[in-house]
Amino acid sequence: MATAKKAQELAKQLTALSLGSDGAVDPERVAGVLAYLDKHQPAQLVTVLKAYHRRIERELQKTNAVVEHAGEVSSEVLAAIGGALTQKYKRSIATSAARNDDLIAGLRVRIADDVYESTVAGQLDDLAASV
Repeated sequence: MATAKKAQELAKQLTALSLGSDGAVDPERVAGVLAYLDKHQPAQLVTVLKAYHRRIERELQKTNAVVEHAGEVSSEVLAAIGGALTQKYKRSIATSAARNDDLIAGLRVRIADDVYESTVAGQLDDLAASV
């Protein structure tokens, strides 16, 4: 158990080393971390690499917003959402659109674990839960 905890702590430190000054994952830093691990293989290398992969994946999710929509969404709206999220999170956020006809109308924005919803389906669900 102590070995797994050390592997998690090492993965956390390696993730911090993989982030650039803007807080985003820097591919060159990731390559440097992986080269270091190749030369200086720690105990439980596979465990460390799996934990590091999960952490980097989470960091990458923080820079991508998926905008779910039922109707059409213009590139201007996506750009405005991306700009607002960039200001809110203080890092560059890329947006992508995903059609979801179950929403009826409105938008749902997912960025990492955060969900912002302004949909008719969400309002109906809230109404049904309150009754």
